[in-house]
Amino acid sequence: MAQRNHRVPVSYGASIMALEVLPARPVAEGVPTVVLAHGWCLDHTSWHKVVADLQARRNVRVVLFDQRGHGKSSMGEVGDPTVRILGDDLREVIDAVAPEGDLVLAGHSMGGMSVMAYAGMHYEHFTERVKGTVLASTAASIEGRTPVPLERVIMALASRAPGIQPRVFIPRMVEGKLIFGPGANREDIRHAVEQIKHTKMPTIGRFFYAIAGHDEMDALGHFVDVPTHIIAGNHDRLIPVPHAEALRKRIPGADLNVLDGVGHMTTYEASSIICDAIVGLVDSSVPPKPRRARR
Repeated sequence: MAQRNHRVPVSYGASIMALEVLPARPVAEGVPTVVLAHGWCLDHTSWHKVVADLQARRNVRVVLFDQRGHGKSSMGEVGDPTVRILGDDLREVIDAVAPEGDLVLAGHSMGGMSVMAYAGMHYEHFTERVKGTVLASTAASIEGRTPVPLERVIMALASRAPGIQPRVFIPRMVEGKLIFGPGANREDIRHAVEQIKHTKMPTIGRFFYAIAGHDEMDALGHFVDVPTHIIAGNHDRLIPVPHAEALRKRIPGADLNVLDGVGHMTTYEASSIICDAIVGLVDSSVPPKPRRARR
């Protein structure tokens, strides 16, 4: 696999790190580019298991990026970021890195919210180019969600505590059952927690409030004619299953897969299931080759 790095300028003076992962062989005509959007407090490497599986199974180009304020992407001069700003960022990444051809989009957690925001604000672009979506461990709105104890106090402090290191401040419960289901792989937990611990405190706090204010229920109407897979874990404490069920009700024809024993981190715990969904969307979007006439 070859890789190409990009820097994509976006609003408020921010810069997004984007990465193309290219297969060993040329991609066939008509095969969509797969674009992956990661979740809150993570970075593009949270997709590493999905990418490895996907490119072992299909000859596709994959685009990953670090969301604004995460990983190697800057926050810019925005005081109070919103999920809709992330939707705009996603459009900018697509225009810069995958300006032509069909797309399959997959978003985990806040990344799924970014996909919904992109669909809501750039619906003509979305409906013209996107041939399938995977929405994993995500919601169009988290209204009615039962909060984790003390989360608002912790996040209020986080948004105003740039000098405190996340590796000191993040509660130890994050390293266990809060984000993963029972029996999760220890290396997966370590990999995810390292990303969280390297996320800046203002990013953690400000995007907590961005997610709390996120509401893209109306945007789901643009998914009606786009094949969509919704994936959720029945041990997800951050975005429980009823939010996935709400997505399914608003997107007729969408496939809902609720996974037993899986927590919030489906890109780790259910990477093969997510890959299955992406592969199915890629395959179904490629027109069949014409048969040769018999002589």
